[in-house]
Amino acid sequence: MDENKMTLAPVESKFADIIWEHEPIGSGALVKLASEKLNWKKSTTYTVLKKLCDRKIFINDESVVRSLISREDFYALQSEMFVDETFEGSLPLFLAAFSRRKKLSEKEIDELYKLLESAKNK
Repeated sequence: MDENKMTLAPVESKFADIIWEHEPIGSGALVKLASEKLNWKKSTTYTVLKKLCDRKIFINDESVVRSLISREDFYALQSEMFVDETFEGSLPLFLAAFSRRKKLSEKEIDELYKLLESAKNK
């Protein structure tokens, strides 16, 4: 998968979140929401939507917009790409860097243990 296709500028991310929250959504309703939440004109909405559809994140089929990748999968891919690019793909290096400046709560540590156990048992 082309990594450039799977990145979003901040404003694209806000727009994508609107779609994910309301999908499937008619393109007219999407224009209205983008106007209300982002102060966008109709032309801006359709221009950004086309870009995101070209990148295969969403599809506009007969004026109904829906995702081709879930929000959760999209952001999981973003996280993987960040760890790959910044920490040579090493999750332990990422966690070491992250926890060096931010103290993890007991709850966060417990959640990490559960995630690791789940991954170990796959």
